Amino acid sequence: MRQRPARSRLTLRPATLEDAAEICDLINKIDVIETGAPDTEPAEVVRDMTLSGTRPETDTWLSYDTDGTLVGYALVCDSHGTGRIDADHYSLPEHQDAGAALLDLMASRAVAIARTNGRDEAVCHLYLRERPTLDPALLRERNWRPVRRYSLLSRAVAADTTSPPPAEPGLSVRPCASEEDLRLAHDLIEQAFTHHFAHHPVTFEQWCEGLATPTGDVDPSLVWLAHVDGTGPVGALAAHDNRKAMGWVRQLGVTEGARGRGVGAYLLRTAFAAFAQRGRDTVGLGVDTENTTGALALYEKAGMTPHQAVVTWQLRTGTAL
Repeated sequence: MRQRPARSRLTLRPATLEDAAEICDLINKIDVIETGAPDTEPAEVVRDMTLSGTRPETDTWLSYDTDGTLVGYALVCDSHGTGRIDADHYSLPEHQDAGAALLDLMASRAVAIARTNGRDEAVCHLYLRERPTLDPALLRERNWRPVRRYSLLSRAVAADTTSPPPAEPGLSVRPCASEEDLRLAHDLIEQAFTHHFAHHPVTFEQWCEGLATPTGDVDPSLVWLAHVDGTGPVGALAAHDNRKAMGWVRQLGVTEGARGRGVGAYLLRTAFAAFAQRGRDTVGLGVDTENTTGALALYEKAGMTPHQAVVTWQLRTGTAL
């Protein structure tokens, strides 16, 4: 167990949208420590603070050291209206006291949200890199437990990948051209993820929030629909181009009856080509290593390799506490 620094006197307050740049700087410091490179834009911070189910005045916290330096930031999001709460947590390694204080605030708020939603239990999910700046012992002491591991995969793309290879006979893929198309893509992805670990249905509006550009819109040219002759729409891929380091495939889903027919592979190659056309040199995505649909094998066959790992930590807390 790593040695913990002596506790300092922290200042804690809710975050506001005006703090986005400062929060972004903190997250990028942590990105550099954990991965070697910054990967966050202020627009991402604003998006997370304004997601449905998040109220900055009650659901976010900033932690400052005595010299006024921001050393920690946390957020909880009630995007499901149930007892399931999603959380973000960032703290500098020399300020484990800030990390601990933020964990306690998150747990307390999660209980309050679950109680408001009429639930007897809060189930909080926190996603941290495999070697986070936060001491995992602080999580375990507070009954957080690792429940899932995700691999972040990436692949180089270049000028020679700007056109995808021919599709299988009877298979076609096209970008979305209307809200009706986007709604169909959302529906197909929801169908594909129905039995996925910890999946909770999201509304079309919530799904769009996760794909939004800094201006708040969804770029339909980065959402594709797959169609099989004689069957109809069978899958979709949703991506966004908001990350510093790489283009990002947020979701790829193929309906159960259409799996194993090359649909997912062709959607993925289509995304590679689109990002290459945009001048990106790398494309990434995240995959549950225990996924039972063969997704990891699909991505590896497409030339994607491990970039880093993320662990899902879960806290189950009764609202009577």
